[in-house]
Amino acid sequence: MEQLEIPDYKMEEMTIDAAKAQVNSIFYFIPFAILFGPLYYFLWGDGTLDIFKDLFPKEMNGLMTSAIMILVILIGIVLHELIHGITWCLFAKEGFKSIKFGVIWKAVTPYCHCKEPLKLRHYLTGAIMPGILLGILPSIIALITGNIQLFAFGMFFTMAAGGDFMMINMIRKLDMEILVQDHPSKIGCIVYKTI
Repeated sequence: MEQLEIPDYKMEEMTIDAAKAQVNSIFYFIPFAILFGPLYYFLWGDGTLDIFKDLFPKEMNGLMTSAIMILVILIGIVLHELIHGITWCLFAKEGFKSIKFGVIWKAVTPYCHCKEPLKLRHYLTGAIMPGILLGILPSIIALITGNIQLFAFGMFFTMAAGGDFMMINMIRKLDMEILVQDHPSKIGCIVYKTI
């Protein structure tokens, strides 16, 4: 395991089971769905569910629609992990050399891992950025523009950030200046607390 021994600090693992994280992360999506869904319907609906008819252009057949959806989701997943890495590398002493990407295959969960400890506030910034940039921000833009495809994208990637929101919730009350190292093999982190 890639972890540091720091004098005068004790290490505490704060992790979440990957399979459990996938299920529980849905609960972190529910408040966004309750807020954004009815708001979009109120702003852009006409009293019916016809707003969803434009989700897929008429000229696209089922196979093309499925292929494009899979491609958009895969690109979004890659972007999600890249956003974690790019944000964390801004605060890491070794920059992008400290960033590692991979997949936890037993849970089919891609991840981005920062190999060096960061201050908690920097760690949290990197943890929340994909949810903001790929989820919440596109959803808000869609509320303004009425673009149903952008709304679906934003809501999907808000849900995809549920595991990040769960992790943030688990550690957000700790001192913002403590050192936190992303866990190298589990969903979570290692917290370094002074002895």
